[in-house]
This record gives sequence, C-alpha cells and structure tokens, in this order.
Amino acid sequence: MFTNGCFDLLHYGHVHYLEQARGLGDVLIVGVNDDRSVRRLKGATRPIQSLHDRIRVLAALESVDWVVAFGGATPLRVIRQVRPDVLVKGGDWTVDRMVGGRFVESYGGRVRSLPLVPGRSTTLLARRTTRQNAGE
Repeated sequence: MFTNGCFDLLHYGHVHYLEQARGLGDVLIVGVNDDRSVRRLKGATRPIQSLHDRIRVLAALESVDWVVAFGGATPLRVIRQVRPDVLVKGGDWTVDRMVGGRFVESYGGRVRSLPLVPGRSTTLLARRTTRQNAGE
C-alpha cells in the first residue's frame, strides 16, 4: 500500500488513518512532501516541522513500514516506482482525483479513499496554537 501527505504536526487523525491504511495489506509505504512542496501547497509559514522530523515521527509508528520523501507537485514518480497494490488517501480525496489512481488501476491495483476523523487537521491545530500564543 502507498499513501502520501505532508504529515506536518502529526495528530490522532493521521494515526487513525495510517492504521486503517495499514489494515488494507501487508506493507505500508508513506510518501512525505519535502519542505519546498509543503510551502507551495500550504503557504510560507509551513511546514511547522522539518522533513527530517516528519519522517522520523512517521517511521516510529507501528503501522508504517517505509517512509520516502518526494518533491515536486505530486508523488506520481514514487507511485510509478513503488507500483503499490493499493493506493490510499484520506476522505477529502475522491478516488477519481487521486494522483496515480489510474496508473495503479491499470495493472489491477485498487484505489481507496478512507474516512477522515472529523475535526482533526494540522491546519486547525496550527490555528489553535497561534491563537493561544497570541493570548486569545
């Protein structure tokens, strides 16, 4: 299985999602956006944690077997190299919008969208922390 994301400020929603993804097969490979691609996607104040730190935290999870960093706009190059049996993303991604989905299906692989844990996101955590530090 393969999934990918920024995984900045790892939280319960991430952990739950990765455990669900791992349950779909034998080995879970997680692609992590490098720092430049996170800034492109999320803005100049992100990532909050360095790529090194994000990789180390993900690699410590029991559900994660391998972690690979990628740059650029999408993980398509990594997906083509890994050729996963299952491509997984969180429920904010529909199967038809998943980068690499058609490629994975072309050789008989499956593409799955897993439900998110409501109210859990790095963006929400970052906003809450910023408000608390500003004395709100």
